[in-house]
Amino acid sequence: MKKSATQKLTHIDPDGRPAMVDVSEKAVTARAATAECRVRFPVAVAGQLRKSALKSAKGGIVETAIIAGTMAVKRTCELIPFCHPLPIDGCRIAIDWHGERELRIECTVKTTHRTGVEMEALTGATIAALTVYDMCKALSHAIVLGPARLLGKRGGKRDFGKDR
Repeated sequence: MKKSATQKLTHIDPDGRPAMVDVSEKAVTARAATAECRVRFPVAVAGQLRKSALKSAKGGIVETAIIAGTMAVKRTCELIPFCHPLPIDGCRIAIDWHGERELRIECTVKTTHRTGVEMEALTGATIAALTVYDMCKALSHAIVLGPARLLGKRGGKRDFGKDR
């Protein structure tokens, strides 16, 4: 999407100070967002994880990452200063191999509210990725996280990407 000359940062008040966006006049609509984060392993580590079916001494890596990501979605407003507390109507985290050495984590979040859930989806995907790292770091510190990115959103003023 090309930015117009009239677009501006939304979390700055008229005096240039940080401020939470006032959403009180916005319509309540169904909203959804999907984000992803990748976890890339060294070749030997990826092989070891495949052989163990993504299980570690700490437990199931995928299962733990899904729980952590879901918990993070619900607490996004506690982590990011200007995020509104939102009722989460749905959260789905999918984790699958993407190629030989990379896990792809996708987080989709839904709400019916006055503001969207992009930050919740990004938070869920990245915290799930950090959890994978935490559970695998004993094997290597050369694990790489990212990129993390918004794949799409719908509801509100502008739809974007995958969730249109």
